[in-house]
Amino acid sequence: MNVISKNKYLDHKISKGFKALYKSRLIIYVATGLLGLYTPIFLFDIFGQNLRSVAWFYLIGNVTYGLSVMYGAKFLNKFGFRKSLQTAAFVGALYFSFFYFLNENNIKLLIPLIIFTLLIYRLLYWIPYNVDFAKFTNKKSRGREISLIGASSNIVAIFTPLIAGFIITKFSFQVLFITAVLLYVVSVIPLFKIPRTYEKFTWTIKKTWQNFFSKKRRPEVLAFMADGAESSIGTIVWPIFMFQILNGDYLKLGVISTIIVAVTIILQLLVGKYSDKNKNRQKLLRFGSTFYAIGWIIKIFIATAFQIFIIDSYQKLMKIFMRIPFDAMTYEKAADEGHYVDEFTVIREMAINAGRALMLVFVILFSFFVGIQITFILGAIASMLLNLLRVKETVK
Repeated sequence: MNVISKNKYLDHKISKGFKALYKSRLIIYVATGLLGLYTPIFLFDIFGQNLRSVAWFYLIGNVTYGLSVMYGAKFLNKFGFRKSLQTAAFVGALYFSFFYFLNENNIKLLIPLIIFTLLIYRLLYWIPYNVDFAKFTNKKSRGREISLIGASSNIVAIFTPLIAGFIITKFSFQVLFITAVLLYVVSVIPLFKIPRTYEKFTWTIKKTWQNFFSKKRRPEVLAFMADGAESSIGTIVWPIFMFQILNGDYLKLGVISTIIVAVTIILQLLVGKYSDKNKNRQKLLRFGSTFYAIGWIIKIFIATAFQIFIIDSYQKLMKIFMRIPFDAMTYEKAADEGHYVDEFTVIREMAINAGRALMLVFVILFSFFVGIQITFILGAIASMLLNLLRVKETVK
């Protein structure tokens, strides 16, 4: 963890709050690294390899969260951000414990519990995390701090898909779920040192919806919707597509994913530093999103494991150029909102989940007529719409 203490890469002393968020998030990355790629595939098998059922699972989760997030923000006014993050760790553990018991015979009982638990986790975690991240990061090096977290996630992701593939092959999914439960419980430890933040969600429900649909916020809302839409393709449809191409070989999937991630880490840090020096993040985002979108189009024609390796490696490299400026601009806008940072975060969460839900509706509809890879075209379109996000450029 010393990488975040006295660090020449960051060029400044980082905040106590960022250290706590970083350490906790790193532990969670291990859990999600083990299961993130395989959870949609596990559900795909549980649902009898029915993509529409998987899409419905995530669609219901996104809609319920998107509609509930403003109510959750009001609850956090009394509950507190620090306590919320700490509680979320245990709720996350409960979420994966339900997966441990899930099978074809108890789907109707456990799936609603899983969706509900995920809703509570998201309400407790994502608003406090995003608000605190905006407040605890340094404006002058926000791109580097974001890239540090991203690179740390990638370092973890070098090993976790391979380890997970081995465990599934030699043992079972249940071993992974138990590991995730333990990791989520451990992730609460760094959060005992996180400083308190005193933000309050002040908008009424009516005002929240007015801002969501307002002309002033329309570009950022559409950009965040596009972000959510693209992530649905990348985290749900793409893993299932790879699984089918590799004929259900979990270990091979883990090996390929591990190698792909390994080639991107150094560039992750370099782009973060470049993002802070180059104040025209919009130009960097435009470059990254264009070539990332091209990757989605090429993926339509993938038919072998070698092609997965080549094209996914290319796209992950381009994603760095897209993701770091986009995230830096997002947190910069959040920080510029001042005391309305939590209101901005609620609008963002609503938009992201609206985009996810809309994309999953298209996935369900497309699945009746064409192969799932055609949805990659929608992923490409969504990638380009990230450019709707705008921030005030710093005058050099």
